[in-house]
Amino acid sequence: MRHYWRIYRTFFKSSFARELQFRVNFIAKMLQNTVWFGFFLVVLFVVYANVKTIAGWDRREAQILGATLYIVSSLNNLLAASLLEIPNHVRQGTLDFILTKPVDSQFWVSVRKFNFAEVGSLLGGIVLVSVSLIGIHPSFTQFALYVVGIVCAVVNLYGFQLMLMTTGIYFIRVDNLWVLGETMTGLGRYPMDIYPTGLRYLLTFILPVAFFAYFPALQLVRQPSFLVAGEAILLAIVFFFLSRIWWRYSMKHYASASS
Repeated sequence: MRHYWRIYRTFFKSSFARELQFRVNFIAKMLQNTVWFGFFLVVLFVVYANVKTIAGWDRREAQILGATLYIVSSLNNLLAASLLEIPNHVRQGTLDFILTKPVDSQFWVSVRKFNFAEVGSLLGGIVLVSVSLIGIHPSFTQFALYVVGIVCAVVNLYGFQLMLMTTGIYFIRVDNLWVLGETMTGLGRYPMDIYPTGLRYLLTFILPVAFFAYFPALQLVRQPSFLVAGEAILLAIVFFFLSRIWWRYSMKHYASASS
């Protein structure tokens, strides 16, 4: 475990040093993320300028929901940005070198790079949640269950992205798998109540989209539920181990570039 911690710190420091070498690019990416966050707020204000509630959610509650998804996705992209490079490793043959290193390959492809440009979106999400909570006064229990929900959501999103990007091993010429992941994740920006029953069940029980932001946000804007928190923890454990099993299975069936 100490060995992996040293590797993790080395990856973190090297990623930070890389960002410092290309500061203009880093600032540009931060601004880009801020602009996308601004677009989300503009759309939200335009929609709620004409209606008071959507599926029982008012504007402040919708802000918390959207900001929660930004927090979860930003944390995932910050800490596990290198997942998006798995298809490139397969096409370029560099996955062969990763598999020969004396370290767990899933650990390597998960945390090799950190995307510090996501810090802007992360802080923006935190600020928006804080501002939206003015006047709501959630309890300590609600805050605690909200944080638990966010941690579980990050684990769920990690497992989902790992399994999605690992399909690049089987379909080598499938480009931009991350776009499919972003599209699926974006569905969690809206209350699950707006979707038809069939799609709502799909996004809750088959794909963990509802647990990315909807259920954590419910802990703040509605009554706290230990049952929902327990379901989120259980689902996070399941998705993590499913991603682990899928990765190890895929590595056994991976045909290296040299074979």
